[in-house]
Amino acid sequence: MLNRTFVKKISAMLSLMLIIAIMVPVLAFAATAGFSTAKYEYGNVTGSVYSDVYAVGAGDSVYVYVYSGGSIVTSTTATYDTYSDGKYYYNFNASAIGYNTLDLVTKVTYNNTVSDLATLTVNRVITGNNSNGGGGGGGGGSSISNGAISVSSDGFVDPNTLSTALTAGDITLKLSGTVALLPASSLVGNGSKTITVTNDFGTYVLPVSVFKLEALAKALNIEVKDLKIKVTIAKADSTTSDAVKAAATAVGGTQLADAVDFNVVGIDKDGKTTSVDFGKTYVSRSVNVSKAVDASKTTGVLYNETTKKVSFVPATFTTVDGKNVANIKRNGNSIYTVVESNKSFADIASHWSKTDVELLANKLVVEGSTDTTFEPERNITRAEFAALAVRSLGLTSAAPASTFSDVKSDAWYASSVATATYAGIINGYEDNTFRPDAQITREELAAIVIRAMDYASISTNVTDPQSVLSKFKDSNKIVWAQKEIAAAVNAGIINGLTDDTIGSASKATRAQSATMLKRFLSTANFIN
Repeated sequence: MLNRTFVKKISAMLSLMLIIAIMVPVLAFAATAGFSTAKYEYGNVTGSVYSDVYAVGAGDSVYVYVYSGGSIVTSTTATYDTYSDGKYYYNFNASAIGYNTLDLVTKVTYNNTVSDLATLTVNRVITGNNSNGGGGGGGGGSSISNGAISVSSDGFVDPNTLSTALTAGDITLKLSGTVALLPASSLVGNGSKTITVTNDFGTYVLPVSVFKLEALAKALNIEVKDLKIKVTIAKADSTTSDAVKAAATAVGGTQLADAVDFNVVGIDKDGKTTSVDFGKTYVSRSVNVSKAVDASKTTGVLYNETTKKVSFVPATFTTVDGKNVANIKRNGNSIYTVVESNKSFADIASHWSKTDVELLANKLVVEGSTDTTFEPERNITRAEFAALAVRSLGLTSAAPASTFSDVKSDAWYASSVATATYAGIINGYEDNTFRPDAQITREELAAIVIRAMDYASISTNVTDPQSVLSKFKDSNKIVWAQKEIAAAVNAGIINGLTDDTIGSASKATRAQSATMLKRFLSTANFIN
């Protein structure tokens, strides 16, 4: 007796062939067609088909249809390659991400008629730590052990394996390659779980809650069941790596880690992608560092491929299993590395802010007025501090906006003001101005830092602000930011000018600004 699964498969293929045959004219010639080679690997089906006709003229084509479980996945037109032994050969290449087995159908149209149909079943080739699935459906691609799933180099993650693992708790995906393809259907209902993706280049810790599956599917015009989340951890190519090294040198630093590209997108079966927006969630990722570091002189940076510059990102440094590791936190994708610097300024040699200023200078958060001076006692403007706040949060720069009437789009601070406004960490005045050149007060400074903490999801709530402020005899002079100043005092971000005065109306200095930012970054665990 024939195997029942085999009979079902043959029946399905005959049905597909019948459907295609109905849609085209009746065969008018006995041309032959068949598959010469075919391979399914790394999300692509490639190979060649042959025919005894040269189907290249107007109205003549060689088609390859790709099916899975009786449903069309994609189709492509094969391209003529060569003639040999009485046969014309045509090459094809089609994207089909995340399947174990595919059924291929080819047809040749010639003089507005169609040849006999040829069919072939291909199994996904598994490379890396896992073995091939074999014929008749192809297993493999991902296996689970103690909450860890091994993923082959083509990134395929079995939906059932992933669902089972997430039901049990948080999981780790160990990649043989640089990509993991997560079936969105397996993530539904698991928003409280965390998926850690790791390979030789780095580690990505992804809360499932950051994947807005319905929105991603809508952006791709597909259903959630057809959506995959593509996670990539890959060493930057040689050209980019050279550019990153040059950018690190340009800021007076030495690069201590490979430049690694961390990227997460939603993807459909045809390879079309849409960006995953992490919102305000700071997602952790890590890279290996070439040596033990002094954290006060070392920082994580992101590389901006447009500006060709590096900038600060929140990062802490530790040693894990004998390896030096940088733990980078940011709410976006990018290329990251680690840079070591040793900056100082002559005019802070005996200043009370020396340690904090040098630390933030080495982390590329603050800059000197010149290469050798910082001017710690100079007052700081609202525009200058907006730029520092944006830099401290590692935010992606927004395009200049027309939010404020006195912020011109070509001003050096226009992008920083737009970014800070979008993030909700700065406000303007009732007359629709920002007053970028006005010197910032300690009241305004405290408010911006507290909003930055709120943005980073750090609790700043104070149940009784007045009890916190009561020790300052001038607290009645706080104009509007009583809650914010109380929260800043409570969190250790701001101290009084004296034991019993807060000086809310006093103009803030560059030194005071640096110290408040350093305290914020330490409280947020954005630096160590």
